[in-house]
Amino acid sequence: MTRAAIPRLQKLVLLRPGEGCALLWAAGYFFFLLLALYLLRPVREAMGIARGADKLPWLMTTTLLVMLVANPLYAALMSRLPRRRFIPLVSHFFAANLLALAALFYGLPEHGGSLLGYAFYVWLSVFNLFVVSVFWSLMTDVFSEDQGKRLFGMISMGGTLGAVVGAAVTEGVSGGSWGFKVEPAGLMLLAALGLELAVVCMLRLAAHFQLSLGEGQQAREPGPDFKAGLSAIAGSRYLQLICAYMLLFTITSTFLYLMQGDIVARSFASGAERTAAFARLDVWTNVLTLSVQLLLTSRLLRGIGVSGVLLVLPLLTTMGFGAPALWPGFAVLAFVQVLRRGLHYAVDRPAREILYIPLGPEERYKSKAFIDTFVFRGGDFLGVWAPSFFSALAVPVALAALGSAGGWVAVAAWLGRLVRGRPGRQAEAPPLKFSHKETSP
Repeated sequence: MTRAAIPRLQKLVLLRPGEGCALLWAAGYFFFLLLALYLLRPVREAMGIARGADKLPWLMTTTLLVMLVANPLYAALMSRLPRRRFIPLVSHFFAANLLALAALFYGLPEHGGSLLGYAFYVWLSVFNLFVVSVFWSLMTDVFSEDQGKRLFGMISMGGTLGAVVGAAVTEGVSGGSWGFKVEPAGLMLLAALGLELAVVCMLRLAAHFQLSLGEGQQAREPGPDFKAGLSAIAGSRYLQLICAYMLLFTITSTFLYLMQGDIVARSFASGAERTAAFARLDVWTNVLTLSVQLLLTSRLLRGIGVSGVLLVLPLLTTMGFGAPALWPGFAVLAFVQVLRRGLHYAVDRPAREILYIPLGPEERYKSKAFIDTFVFRGGDFLGVWAPSFFSALAVPVALAALGSAGGWVAVAAWLGRLVRGRPGRQAEAPPLKFSHKETSP
């Protein structure tokens, strides 16, 4: 970063001396993670409805069962390795998975058929939650709460740019609008490269914070008890409310997701058209997200606080649930989904991650991973089967969806009261200090 650029960046993102280099490496790390994810996400959505949107409940149930196995393995590995080794290992593992999947898609007859497509759907549903959760665990570890309010919006913007690029590339090469087509196997190889570039940025960020097992660092590593994250949730009303907030967010998201799958399946005939449509939704979502992150996120977090921001998405969801039910067309669905997802990524997600900053390493790396993965997919499970359950009881699904959104508002308000009343960051886990010497990456 040049000295001339620093004052402009400080004015735009409330940057303070010594923070620019860390901000750039963190944003770069998130850029490559979401680039990899959004190269593959439209492919997953198209494969999920390849034989009908009615298969989605079973795919989400399978994903939850996989999470049930993956979470203890994750916690056990995290308990045995320091952060600087464990975090890159997660990306290397998923990159190796992508190479194997690409080989299968390329080498098997008919690209492996629907069975391999469903396996890829479940794999990506696990992948996207774990890599993003690990990323934010590191961010809440190395940045203080004040820095989170000022910088998390801009760090998120790095991820949004990666998502925009990834979705645009997938739309262009899947629909043939760029003059050529790339098969899913080719997109998997590009995504694997993105994950490896994310590791490079993570290691530079770790070096900036001196994230190693040197003096004073051992206490910041998660402990050896792989059950500590669950124990922390069981003993903390604060973490329990975060669980409830995540669960209701996911349930309401799944109601809309099922509606989306049905509408897209009826609106577009071929797999390529559906992939392009899903990619188009991702592009516009991330354009909105980018605009809000650039101009509003840090100011909202400092203006109305984390407690106020936590209410934004539940209130919007409560007001907006009826639109796709009344006008079940792709245009209305696209408007609701773009607005809701854009505000989730731009303001709700940074606020939710700030909730973990005052906590210790067990909660940040283990409890958080459980909430971000298993609780998240548990909400998918409940949301995806809820229509059948309420239909059997002769209860309108729209009423159930509205009730879930109202419950979400109540939980957000309760969690906000705890946030306003809690003490500052724990003394035993002080934030690592920045160097006052600004250096170029």
